[in-house]
Amino acid sequence: MAINKNALIRYKILDQCFRNFGKNYFIEDLIEECNKVLSEMDSSSDGISLRQVRDDIAFMRSKEGWEIELADLKEGKKKIYRYAVEGFSINNMPLNEMEINKLKSALGILSQFKGMPQFEWINEMIPKLKEGITIEENNTHIMDFDSNQYLRGIENIGILYDAIFYKKILKFQYQPFENESADEIILHPYFLKQYNNRWFLFGYNPENEKYDWNLAIDRIQSIKEIRGKYLDNTMINWNEYFDDIIGVTKPDKGDIEKITLHVYGRTGHYILTKPLHGSQKDKWLDKETLELRLELIINYEFERLILSYGESVKVIAPIKFINQIKDRINKSNEMYNPH
Repeated sequence: MAINKNALIRYKILDQCFRNFGKNYFIEDLIEECNKVLSEMDSSSDGISLRQVRDDIAFMRSKEGWEIELADLKEGKKKIYRYAVEGFSINNMPLNEMEINKLKSALGILSQFKGMPQFEWINEMIPKLKEGITIEENNTHIMDFDSNQYLRGIENIGILYDAIFYKKILKFQYQPFENESADEIILHPYFLKQYNNRWFLFGYNPENEKYDWNLAIDRIQSIKEIRGKYLDNTMINWNEYFDDIIGVTKPDKGDIEKITLHVYGRTGHYILTKPLHGSQKDKWLDKETLELRLELIINYEFERLILSYGESVKVIAPIKFINQIKDRINKSNEMYNPH
């Protein structure tokens, strides 16, 4: 039996009513208590029915639920709903079958993170969780995450995560692709972001006075914690920072642009199921041509994404981006032209 968020809230409310021996709760009172909480959470809620409350109680009494026992009490002809034993609560019960199945699923997902340095605690936690529940071990692998376990610097993610959490200032020896020698960079770290199987660290760089300086972790050669006053992030909302871009690169003076693309054939159907960006609006011009309209900042990653589709995607606007893509294609063609 699938259980949604509202159902769990109702079970909790009913549990509170059943264990309150100082008040007599009739079925109408149970409905009122549930509706009171649900309406506070969602003002548009229509409330719940008598049948729903009866079904909830039946589930709580079942083996799939918590096998609760209610006292056989009445006031006149009306039934009083109260636990048979004072002090009983579903919160004190062992895991039921439904909860065990959910925990098994969660353990299966968590197991996929084993080996990642920032999730070392999982290696110790999973055996302890398994001690409390019966899990049939099998070698069936039914889920896999797209991650690069061999990425250079992956072992530093745990260090960087802790530095953000505990507000530590870090000094890096950093090797940009274009430099022969490493740079020394000081960063007040704020945020870790994964894109295209690579990890990037964002933070405040005091030398450049930038709050969104980013480092690719595979280019970090060494990390050292240094003393000083950590500068908290008050400038950037990371939940919104990436809304206007694809990837991790946000140009300093980049403006949001209106982009039109034509996508051809099967690629159009693919992009319908996996939009390029949250701003995407699309419509079929004919059976073979899907028109996309996007609003975002054009950056390196977006350019690379368009080029990756080859002849299946054509830029229609803006003209600046058309020329940018044409220039890349021409330079690529020159590499294959005989001299």
